[in-house]
Amino acid sequence: MDKVNILERYLPSGAAPIIARWIDYFQCEFKVSRSRNTKYGDYRPPFKDEGHRISVNYNLNQFAFLVTTVHEFAHLLTWNEHKRKAKPHGAEWKANFKRMMKPFFETEVFPQDIKTAIINYLENPSASSCTDLNLFRVLQQYDTKADGIVHVEKIGHNALFSMKSGKIFRKESLVRKRYRCVEVKTGLVYLFNPLAEVMAVG
Repeated sequence: MDKVNILERYLPSGAAPIIARWIDYFQCEFKVSRSRNTKYGDYRPPFKDEGHRISVNYNLNQFAFLVTTVHEFAHLLTWNEHKRKAKPHGAEWKANFKRMMKPFFETEVFPQDIKTAIINYLENPSASSCTDLNLFRVLQQYDTKADGIVHVEKIGHNALFSMKSGKIFRKESLVRKRYRCVEVKTGLVYLFNPLAEVMAVG
């Protein structure tokens, strides 16, 4: 099975041929990864005998998968142009992210609400990465969620919630952009992304 057919399982219609061309052009190892709670995707620059490596979580909806893929390819292009001299999500990366989004805007791959959120994100100099909460709130509206799954930000103050692992936490205060939560059994403190998916308890 060729790259385009495989990519079509994860991407919106019309996007797979473009991503396949990028993989070939940049000679990039592209991996559909297991789900990771701390990140949606990852880029690793060439090291020793390995070339560019990109991984994207398999369980993202098709639009989030595409946004994350473009995000990581923008890191690749920025590394090719500037190596380590550019900041991870600085002006150079933003310019490349915008440039690499252009073919998907031109072919109307995205619904209008996602397109608007991406444009707003790119025009917002204070947003430091593609995990910008406003953008990902819009993207997550296209998720198919199991019954009972909610985002941490929707859990009440001092209310309990559980993770897939079975661990139970109590939600406390917002610390900068993450919620301070305490694991009930151990008393250990964790910081949760507001959009982390959990289950309310009780």
